[in-house]
Amino acid sequence: MKKKSPSFDAKTLLVRINGGKTTNQYRTRKTIFSQGDPADALHYIESGRVKLTVVSKRGKEAVIAILGPGDFFGEGCLAGQDRRMATATAMSEATVVCIKRSATIRALREEPAFAELFLLHMLSRSIRMEEDLVDQMFNSSEKRLARVLLLLASFGKETKPDLVIAKISQETLAEMIGTTRSRVSYFMNKFRKLGFIKYNGDLEVHSSLLNVVLHD
Repeated sequence: MKKKSPSFDAKTLLVRINGGKTTNQYRTRKTIFSQGDPADALHYIESGRVKLTVVSKRGKEAVIAILGPGDFFGEGCLAGQDRRMATATAMSEATVVCIKRSATIRALREEPAFAELFLLHMLSRSIRMEEDLVDQMFNSSEKRLARVLLLLASFGKETKPDLVIAKISQETLAEMIGTTRSRVSYFMNKFRKLGFIKYNGDLEVHSSLLNVVLHD
């Protein structure tokens, strides 16, 4: 008899994890964990967006990731990381599942479908990091901004893109792409005039913004 493919409904899989798991609600700008905190749990985003930031010894802050529904974070605890390397902050109202390290390891051993889901997540994260590095090294700040906006709107994912992005500051966008706020403001106005985006509080991203990324 043909073996059934594992279900990749993350909520269903998480329900099957017994013990060591809590679901928490976070308000906008609420800290989920801070850089330097004990790394003792894996987190999964059910709804909302979460920002990961790192602060250098000199006090300079950098945004290293913007995550959304379906994303895991805090996985460093599974690789022997004792302390959090980044701060996780809710960018909007968010629902986050916290799974203790011991419960996560047990689920990875006992639930093949969960293990496969998590492996796909890790591979996708690795590919994203490589793409981010190439983007930072070879592309202009205009292209980097366009790519970040498209990623935030979920273009390129199998799920239907979210045309509207919850409010995100130009300072945050500048930190993500490694440029100044004034440059971000300039390019955002340019994209708006060309009809690639609309913004009035929330930000609406159109697929035509791909022209900026693809143009040589």
